[in-house]
Amino acid sequence: MTYIWIPLLLLFGIWYLTFSATRLDRLHHRAETSWANLDAILQRRAALAIDIAHLPKIDPATNLLLTAAAHQAREADIADRSEAESGLTGALTVLRDDAEIVASYPELFQELDTLTERLRIAIALHVEAVSAARARREKLIYRIFKLAGHAPLPVKYAFEDDSLSSSQ
Repeated sequence: MTYIWIPLLLLFGIWYLTFSATRLDRLHHRAETSWANLDAILQRRAALAIDIAHLPKIDPATNLLLTAAAHQAREADIADRSEAESGLTGALTVLRDDAEIVASYPELFQELDTLTERLRIAIALHVEAVSAARARREKLIYRIFKLAGHAPLPVKYAFEDDSLSSSQ
């Protein structure tokens, strides 16, 4: 009778480890997908900033500031991405204070507002996905059996905290 319990216990252990590894893989996939969505929104925001920078009523200094910030945000590598995105956010915030320009081009600024709201949601989803994956990886069973495999640890960027705190 005891000989039956040992294989059953072994099969349950194998099933549990497989289930756990699959769950962690799905969490990693969710973090990667949320980053891809966030990156697409950030790229669209940079493109919109370039469009705004080239409006006829924009002065040359603002044009230069917005264009530089947008290009830097679009082309920044991973190490410099947070600083570049924060710079673009700051440049867009300064432009937002000019009521004459905002009133002259309401459709562009409405699109910017929509993108900003989508950006806040995408950031919240990405932060949650990264936190869930990291929390799961910290559990003892995942570390002992190396269930994460060779998957890199999901990353949360500094500009995500800045954007979330400015939305309050």
